[in-house]
Amino acid sequence: MCGIFAYTGGRTDAASLVLDGLRRLEYRGYDSWGVAVRSDGRVLVEKQVGKIGDARVSMPSSTVAFGHTRWATHGGVTDKNAHPHTDCSGRLAVIHNGIVENHSELRREAISRGHVFRSETDTEVIAHLLEDELAGRNGDPRALTDSVRSVFSRLVGMNALMVLDSRSDALVAVKQGSPLVVGYGEAGQYIASDASALLPHTRTVTFLADGQMVVASPDGVSVWDAASGKRVEQEVMELDWCPEQSELGEYPHYLIKEICEQPRIVRSAALAQAASAERLGRMVRESFGAFFIGCGTAANAALTGQYLFSRIARHHVNFEVGSEFGYLEHFLTPESLVIALSQSGETIDVIEPLSRIKRERGIQVAALVNVLGSTLYRLADYNVLLGAGPEKCVLATKSYTAKLAILVLTAYAMDGRLKEGQDLLLRAADCIEELLTRERRRQIEELADVIHERDHMFLIGRGLSYPSSLEAALKIKEVSYIHAEGFAGGELKHGVIALVERGTPCVVFAPSDETKGAILSGAMELRARGGFIVGVSPEPSDAFDFHVPVGDCGDASPIVNAVPAQLLAYELALRRGTDPDKPRNLAKSVTVK
Repeated sequence: MCGIFAYTGGRTDAASLVLDGLRRLEYRGYDSWGVAVRSDGRVLVEKQVGKIGDARVSMPSSTVAFGHTRWATHGGVTDKNAHPHTDCSGRLAVIHNGIVENHSELRREAISRGHVFRSETDTEVIAHLLEDELAGRNGDPRALTDSVRSVFSRLVGMNALMVLDSRSDALVAVKQGSPLVVGYGEAGQYIASDASALLPHTRTVTFLADGQMVVASPDGVSVWDAASGKRVEQEVMELDWCPEQSELGEYPHYLIKEICEQPRIVRSAALAQAASAERLGRMVRESFGAFFIGCGTAANAALTGQYLFSRIARHHVNFEVGSEFGYLEHFLTPESLVIALSQSGETIDVIEPLSRIKRERGIQVAALVNVLGSTLYRLADYNVLLGAGPEKCVLATKSYTAKLAILVLTAYAMDGRLKEGQDLLLRAADCIEELLTRERRRQIEELADVIHERDHMFLIGRGLSYPSSLEAALKIKEVSYIHAEGFAGGELKHGVIALVERGTPCVVFAPSDETKGAILSGAMELRARGGFIVGVSPEPSDAFDFHVPVGDCGDASPIVNAVPAQLLAYELALRRGTDPDKPRNLAKSVTVK
């Protein structure tokens, strides 16, 4: 969940270059940050607690440097616990993403040999183990790479690490689980934990596979199998993103920028994803049991998919959250199909069970994923790229609606009504555009003014709108820190309504479908207990204290109904003084369990 950025090449401002790269990765972790450079045969480190913001580094000129933004796991948020970490001699610096699960055992071993630890992190043990491995190997050209391979083989868990040696201008990195991508630029070589950070420098990249080690120097890049030490062929590809997509432009925050990009993304899905939808639909139809999995926002999209396939294609697809899927995999057969949804393609709670079922049982995997070359992309037998472009805000918005658009299109394709699905998505894009007008956004601002001081909110929906209520609640609590809970509307009388008191904001999703009568009855029950009812619906109702009108888009209503909740979450964050792009305790890509 942390960010890594590194450079080696002909530029002498390596430290500043790395710091700028870390700013682009700060959504992956912003508890603390640090940079290390090689200068005059030494490793110099500068690190601080807090967000990078307008920070500068006062480091000497250097042609090689790396840096790290931290999302704390082991040890508190302190300067000492920030990366990079060094060995006792100060020769080596190490940065690391993931968790060394056996770090306690390794730490005791290192302490017994006289090593002194300066931090509480699991990462620091790597530096001391490397120090031992390198002892007595002066002049050996393979000493560093062999030592990295040896230490890496001892680490338990999903980890990516990089080493800077004061005696070399080469960077050595190796990964298992956590992502690393190499960029090839005119001015040198780059390594990052997210391809979007490389866009200002290059779009030519290699995504490292698990168990691979890379050696990057000003002269070039070589990739090796970490277990055998044999060199392997580099798979080089071109990113289809452009640098402008990852810039704020005229917007004050990435969250509102990415919300406003959704009409274009939904239209693109309608026009460009037809072939993908037809093929994915055939795979579902031909499988003996299909399963949607995802985590967080992707899980809410996957749950929506279960409803969509039932009502449109009349086909049952199972759903489970990724972190629980491993406990329910026993009934899978070789004819099963698992469809994983993920923005980053690096979510460990999705990657881990999929890797196991493919390895042990040969089960087919398809993926709806936003990042070309990501771990999930390489793992899947068939990929549908979301086409959402870089998503820099921690909250998922445009990647969510992109997933829903592809699921809608696939369900219609399965039922032989692809053109109808395309037309529906184009209408949904128009409806979202209407919601983003100045007049309609002002309405959401007025709602935020009314409810932003409340500590609790409840959101309800039925049918297709039940996952919408879960996703809306997730958006609000992620960024405003208001306790928001989504519920199936029919569950109110089974306990939930006991939580409602006078003035409690209650958002009711009431599309013009078979759920409307029942959900409006639930709204009246909430109102009778004093709830402040916000209706998200094509039509007004006496049950609503505040009406947010949305276009009637039928089976695509979850796409449209997501947007008022996203806008409300943004406006609530502004009023409550929280960071819309970087909520506390969260990071964009969850690569640790």
